[in-house]
Amino acid sequence: MMRPAPFDAHWRLRPLLTLNILSLLLLASWLWPVTRALWDNFDDQLFTLLNSPLQHSHSYALVWALGSIRPMDIAVGLVMMWFLVRRDLVFSALHLRKALFGFLILLALLLVTRMLFTSVSYKLGWEHASPSLIESHAVRLTELFPDWEKVALKDSAGHSFPGDHASVVLLWALFLSFFARGWKLALVWALTALFMLPRLVAGAHWGSDDFVGGLFISLMSIAWGCYTPFLARAEALVERLAAPLMNRLGKLPLLTRSRLFNPQP
Repeated sequence: MMRPAPFDAHWRLRPLLTLNILSLLLLASWLWPVTRALWDNFDDQLFTLLNSPLQHSHSYALVWALGSIRPMDIAVGLVMMWFLVRRDLVFSALHLRKALFGFLILLALLLVTRMLFTSVSYKLGWEHASPSLIESHAVRLTELFPDWEKVALKDSAGHSFPGDHASVVLLWALFLSFFARGWKLALVWALTALFMLPRLVAGAHWGSDDFVGGLFISLMSIAWGCYTPFLARAEALVERLAAPLMNRLGKLPLLTRSRLFNPQP
């Protein structure tokens, strides 16, 4: 049964304010010098823990190099979409369209939020380079695998804050957390950690890029998407406009059995 939480066309001020306050406190903890020292220590310790073994194990380096190439982003995206369109994995057949359209609308909201936040970060001087470009002891995957340039191996970023990849993955996990329960919820968050790790291991992002910047953006998107009428009304509009095309596509031989295109048995 579809839980109504993210598709309620009403203002819900308590969770809206709660998420906004939590997001701002998270950001403030990174900006305030006293707690910023804790975040900086966390960044250094996490980077050393994850990146240093690259120097000592070719197998370890190979695994994370594969996870850091651009084609792997496509694979991650396909896994994320599979959770949204696979019948009875998280959503029933009748709710697959609502789930897919709802997430895509939230993703669009996140992209706008990220663009605004990145602009503010740039103007206020919050942006910084990735640890692979700053730390002298950093192990660069592009140096270990110099021939992988053609598959866009990513191990650095001149402006790594906020973590854009992490914000998308965290949005997906937070959205599914409204619906998934038990082992399915645990699987969602285990995959979220796995999807975020390659860029942390490779040094393309600091931990705070993801757990402050990326999480701030995803929480704000959830807050203003799910706890205002925006998501419910936008999803209903998109679903109504897309219904003729989706129903027509459902008549194609390869799609006739898909409950995304033919929700009725």
